Amino acid sequence: MSTSDREPTTSDTATDEVPETLAWAARIARIQALALLVCSIVLCLMAIFRTSTRLWAALAIAGFALLAAAILSLCARGLLALRPTARSPVLLIELLALPVCYSLGFQAGRIAIALPIMLSALAVLVLLFTPAARRALDRVL
Repeated sequence: MSTSDREPTTSDTATDEVPETLAWAARIARIQALALLVCSIVLCLMAIFRTSTRLWAALAIAGFALLAAAILSLCARGLLALRPTARSPVLLIELLALPVCYSLGFQAGRIAIALPIMLSALAVLVLLFTPAARRALDRVL
């Protein structure tokens, strides 16, 4: 029996190929992480150089933005490595971004800030629930 006649095994198939939808979700998550990093730096600088009545609160908010940026960045790398455990933190952060968008857009009147956050969060959510992305990240227990 020649090597061309044998049936392909699971190691022969291209199961390690990242679906395009998953790659786009990871790209958007990395852009979001970069934006959160920039926001965190700006918040720290504003808290330090402006008069702040609650410096600790401003630095705590900047710290949470920095933490979310780190988590999104690591999870984007995990999505590209087809690690199923990377999906849940990304989904949680994207779902938490939606009420923030509502608050920014409607309650604070900052639609220009809320709209890109909302659109990117919805895009990642949709991309992670496509059949190709689910197939790539689902594993048999």
